[in-house]
This record gives sequence, structure tokens and C-alpha cells, in this order.
Amino acid sequence: MHHAAPWLIALPLLMTLQYPTAPGDRTVGRPFATRSPVLGTHGMVCASQPLAARIGLRVLEDGGSAVDAAIATNAALGLVEPTANGIGGDLFVLLWDNQAGRLVGLNGSGRSARAAGLEPLRARLAESGLTDIPLRGALPVTVPGCVDGWFALHERYGKLPMERLLAPAIALAREGFPVSQVIASEWKGAEKAFAAGAEFAEFRRVFLPGGRAPREGELFRNPDLADTYAALAEGGRDVFYNGRIAEGIAACVQAGGGWLGTEDLAAHRSEWVNPVSVPYRGYEVWELPPNGQGIAALQMLRMAEGFSPEPWGEDGLGLHRLIECKKLVYEDRAAYYADAEAMRVPLARLLGSEYAATRRALIDDAHAAERCAPGELALEHGDTTYLSTADAEGNVVSWIQSNYSGFGSGLVPEGLGFGLQDRGKLFSLDPGHANVYAAGKRPFHTIIPAMMTRAGLPVLSFGVMGGAMQPQGHLQIVVNLVDAGMNVQEAGDAPRWRHEGSSEPDGSATLSGPGTVYVESGMPEAIVAGLRARGHTVEVKAGGYGGYQAIWIDDIAGKAGGRVYRGASESRKDGTALGW
Repeated sequence: MHHAAPWLIALPLLMTLQYPTAPGDRTVGRPFATRSPVLGTHGMVCASQPLAARIGLRVLEDGGSAVDAAIATNAALGLVEPTANGIGGDLFVLLWDNQAGRLVGLNGSGRSARAAGLEPLRARLAESGLTDIPLRGALPVTVPGCVDGWFALHERYGKLPMERLLAPAIALAREGFPVSQVIASEWKGAEKAFAAGAEFAEFRRVFLPGGRAPREGELFRNPDLADTYAALAEGGRDVFYNGRIAEGIAACVQAGGGWLGTEDLAAHRSEWVNPVSVPYRGYEVWELPPNGQGIAALQMLRMAEGFSPEPWGEDGLGLHRLIECKKLVYEDRAAYYADAEAMRVPLARLLGSEYAATRRALIDDAHAAERCAPGELALEHGDTTYLSTADAEGNVVSWIQSNYSGFGSGLVPEGLGFGLQDRGKLFSLDPGHANVYAAGKRPFHTIIPAMMTRAGLPVLSFGVMGGAMQPQGHLQIVVNLVDAGMNVQEAGDAPRWRHEGSSEPDGSATLSGPGTVYVESGMPEAIVAGLRARGHTVEVKAGGYGGYQAIWIDDIAGKAGGRVYRGASESRKDGTALGW
């Protein structure tokens, strides 16, 4: 990055208190960085697992587009990182179309079954002694949108045939691959989660061979998934949504007591949408509109821009302000975010400077708020993986795909080799809520890809996977880059914070007290002490801060010598950035 702010006199604290230079530390750049950015001119792939990233890079080397590389990488991730994603889940994409000179968005999320609405669902829950939609089983399953998203994107932006894009993942599924460290650790949790229950028998057969999760370095094979991918390569998206795969999905869900049917899959189509943005100190930050939560990051940035640009501040004031922004915005998130067709709050109002100023005025620099409420607005009636790719033509893809909670619902259609998502868990059961469950409706979504532009051209494609952490992560990445002048790798490696305790869009929790601020061990003690002095409950804890990948586009308008991509992949995951 070449835009460090000269006023950042607070940064020496970040360099000394939390990251003392010692023998063996990096001698170039910030000592906390795990590595330097990866550079390339022809293309870049950043993903959370190296084997998948290598497959995507090979596609670029063979003349594929950024979309081709993303599809191939995503297919491989569905195999090597099934804890987080797969074709039983949904997909969201932001894409810079360099030929057209514009940013486009794709909402590849599916809907609930059309056969039953809120009251039948409530009745079925009552029969099982439940008061909320469960995390596992058939009831939270919604139509998987990933595959249709692949083919919709490929039709517009693909260069290589789908057979070529899926072939590496098919071969890897048949031959087997060594499970990497972080993924192995996450996989182990499935041993307890799905140990019992007839509905999870196929899951245990496919994903717990020999009765347990594969350990780090052990080979895992999934020939059923290889066969499914081969069918998609030969027959296209209709095999999934109209053929035997659709029949297998419907049979699996209905056997478990759900309503999802073949007609729901046949009706599914991805939606091309217009991304939304807010300005931030000379840049534009872009997200997709709801049913996702990307606008939460935009709301927080809109509020943060009104403060002096101190990422954390020596006594924690800067970080305190960001946390308070988060608490206020997440009350809006809980109250108003939903399927765009059910949204009753105009986005222009939520993202406007006047509303941001009104909300910003509620922040007390000396005290952590114990009560927050959503803003008063005029209503209108009406476990995840992130990857980014860029190609030689200047097209850039920000791509996120998920099962929702690790391994999703736990339901695996017989013989197909993939699990079904449990995204419907995020519906509310409150009939007055915008996000209330209804037949044929898209639930609130957590997964959000992001981009940043300057002067109408892309400078950054990025994402931070991880549930409610994602908008908080987007906020921190932008602040690290723009306010702290970090490079694209450092911005992801810097210690993160996460606030928990806000109200939730499904009604499962409401803000009570100041909540809890979790911080990584690298956070300076002076900042932690400053937060506690303001009334924050702060815990130093590892894990739960998301997983970041990003590509910085250096002087895309024509720097001498050509375009340079700078790729980043953080240490919290198994991933890597590969340039060409």
C-alpha cells in the first residue's frame, strides 16, 4: 500500500507494545505480519486451502477467466473444506467486469419450501417440543443456490468448459487428499455433533469414515462427490435442479420431516443485483444488498468516517468508538434486515450520512452503552469459505460460499457426497418481523463478499468469513488499510476484536448490558485497559475472528510496466495466495 496517513502518530504503540521486535521477527514491514503480500501480474487466487488455490491458479494459466478460476477453486473447496462450504449451500458474488467497467453482483441464495408457511412450521416444532428452528435436521434446510450460481456466472463470464473446471476436483475426490490442520480441527467437532440419529447416518458414512473425522495429514476420499461433480460437468445445472440430484435432495429432506420438494429446486434461479456502497475517506466500499448483512459493514463505516481516523487510539478510544458503532448498527441489523422483498426500510436512508450522524451522536466516548435500540425509521410496506480471484484481463471476483454452521444441517442425500445447508435457522418466528419465516422466502444471510474502489476503479477484493463476525471484520480491514496504512497482508494479520451480545435477526437474543468484547492476544494491554475503564467486558481469547483473503489491485489504470496484483491470505486458516 502506498497511502499511509502521516497523522498516525499512534501507530508506534502498535509496533512496540503488542509486537516487540525480537530476533527472528520480520525485518521488513510490520513485525506482526505472517508474510509479505504475494505479487502477480497475470492473475491471482486467494483461498482458504492451498490445494484448492493451486487448482484455481492452474485454470488461469490455462486461459480461464477469474470466474472460471473461482468455480474450480470453489468446487475443490467443497471437497477439501466440507466443514465450511459445498454445493448444498448458497453463494454470493461481487465481480468487477473490466470490459464493461462496472461492478456487478449475484445473489445465489435459495428459498424456503413453498409447501408450508409459518403456522405449519410452528405446529411441527411444537410436535417436537421445540420453540425455535433447530440448527440440525430437515427443518432449517433451504434450496441450495450454489450450483445455479456457478452456471449463471459461467454463462456470462466463463471461457473454459465446465468439464475442465470440475475435472481437478473430481480427480482429487477419487484419489484422496491430505486433510490440512485447521480443517482437521474443525472436522473433529462433527464426531460429537452427528454421533447419533438415523437422519445423520449418511453423513457418518461419508464424512466420518471408520467412525471418526480424518486427522491432520490423513487422506480423505469422496467418490460420491466425484460422481456428482461428473454429472454436473456432463449435464449442467438442470441435473441438480430438475434431475436425480433434485430428487435425492427432496427425498432426504422429506424423510427428515421437512417440506422441501423437487418443485422448490426446479423454481430456483440466481438473481443479478446492483451492489450498494458508501464513501470512506476517498474510497467507495461495496457490498451486496439484503438478504445479506453486508450493509451492516457499510453502516458502521458511514458512522466511523465521522470520527478522527485513529484505528485504535493509545487509550482505546478509537477502538471503543468502533465497538459502539457495531452495537448500534447490529440493532438495526436485528430489526430491519431481511429478504429484499420483505425489507420495509429504504437502504438509502439506512446508509445515508444524516442517519449515520444521528446514530453517531449516541456514542459516549467515556462509557460503553448497556442499552441500544434500532434507529427510528419510517417503515415502507412492501461456516463459510471466502475466495478471491483476478485474471490477466483485469476482471476481479469476490466470492463467498457457505453451508452456514459447520457441515450445515447434517443431512447428506444418499449417494451424492455433499451436505445440505441449515440457513433456514436464521428465520425469525415473530410474525411481525421482516425476517419472519414464510413459504418461498429467502432467509437473512450472514455471508458477504466485499470490494473497494477508488475513482471508479477497483482497488481491493476481500472478505472475512465467519457468521456475525463478517461485518465487524470488513470494518476492521478497511480501517487497517485506509486509516492505519497497512498493506493487504498486514491488514488481515493485525489482531482483531469481536463484539458479542447484540440482538439477533432470528430473535434468539437481545442486547442486555454492554456485551462482551473478545480480543486476540496481540491487542496492546493499554488499549484493553482503556476499554475496561469505559465499562467494556473484555476477554482475550483465540478463535472466532473469521478468515480473511484479499487481492489489492495496484494502479489498474495503467502503471508503467502494467497491472500488479497483491494477494493476501491470513494465518488463522490453512489458506494461501498464489500469483502468476
